[in-house]
Amino acid sequence: MNKAIFPGSFDPFTRGHADIVRRGLQLFDHILIAVGYNEGKKSWLPVEERVRALQELYRDEPRVSVDCYNTLTTDFARRQGVRFMLRGIRSNKDYEYELQMADVNRLLTPDIETVILFSAPELTAISSSTVRELAHFGRDIRQWLPEGLNYKVESL
Repeated sequence: MNKAIFPGSFDPFTRGHADIVRRGLQLFDHILIAVGYNEGKKSWLPVEERVRALQELYRDEPRVSVDCYNTLTTDFARRQGVRFMLRGIRSNKDYEYELQMADVNRLLTPDIETVILFSAPELTAISSSTVRELAHFGRDIRQWLPEGLNYKVESL
């Protein structure tokens, strides 16, 4: 089976993330959305809520599964038997970050290959941090989230 891991904090999961999953399913038999605990970031939504909402969003898509992890992504991927890491980039800034991460991951686990998809042009302005900021100032963020994604928190 051609399986990929799509790791991230997904705080929140945006239409851009959903587009990477949709397009990734054209390349891979299965995608594991891996919600990571990021010790360097203050979370907006609890990890458990992100996982629950994503499991619900993809409940009718058997080729997508969702899990969380609190280890190095490459260690988690190896334990899951995954050989490909799926990533999306929106800008030059994202590219620089992803290149550095891909190089480190390749040194740690040369058997796991990073595959990068470029964001669709109409989705490049969408980022989780932008969505969080809009929500913080009371803006309706539903247009930035995939249809059917339902978080059960007061701040949305």
